[in-house]
Amino acid sequence: MDVKKIYMDANALLEGHFKLSSGNHSEYYLQSAKVLEDPKTANKLATALAEQIKKSGLHVDTVCAPALGGLIAGYALAQALDCRYIFAERVNGEMSIRRGFEVKEGERILMCEDIITTGGSAMEAAAVVESLGGKIVGVAALANRGFCKREHSDVVTKPNCKLPQDIPFFALADFIFAMYEPENCPMCKTGSEAIKPGSRGN
Repeated sequence: MDVKKIYMDANALLEGHFKLSSGNHSEYYLQSAKVLEDPKTANKLATALAEQIKKSGLHVDTVCAPALGGLIAGYALAQALDCRYIFAERVNGEMSIRRGFEVKEGERILMCEDIITTGGSAMEAAAVVESLGGKIVGVAALANRGFCKREHSDVVTKPNCKLPQDIPFFALADFIFAMYEPENCPMCKTGSEAIKPGSRGN
């Protein structure tokens, strides 16, 4: 499966000057919402991701996704794995499990995002799941930004990867783009202003 082509065909591989959720800047941004707006494509990607997970022999009771980015990917993956689905959301800046969702003691939960950069949001949500008694057994995403090593990839884990090294990380492809701290951003030095994806029509 050519995941990069799928993103490009959906006009979801954006070029410009972007401020990422980490605060860093990049010339490229993956807008997964544009890919996932087509249910057939979402199902195709989730099915391929689910096949990786099934082949690994990992047992999953529930998929949990952090809102907002992971919602559709997580739901599609849970459907492909034929398991329960819940999500976490920010309340006053902190991740929370709400809306009547319950986590059983020892429930085996797979965290799912659309894109994993350092995995910070996924691990914030995972901490809430664990506080309720759940057991995080793995992490999954449609795409990996290259900071964390995924299954079946030669990418080496970088120091700023926040995913645990003792559980598997599944993704369909690596998208490795240069990222810059704002004070070292070459685009900023030319006078260009970074935009936050989701704003100004992006």
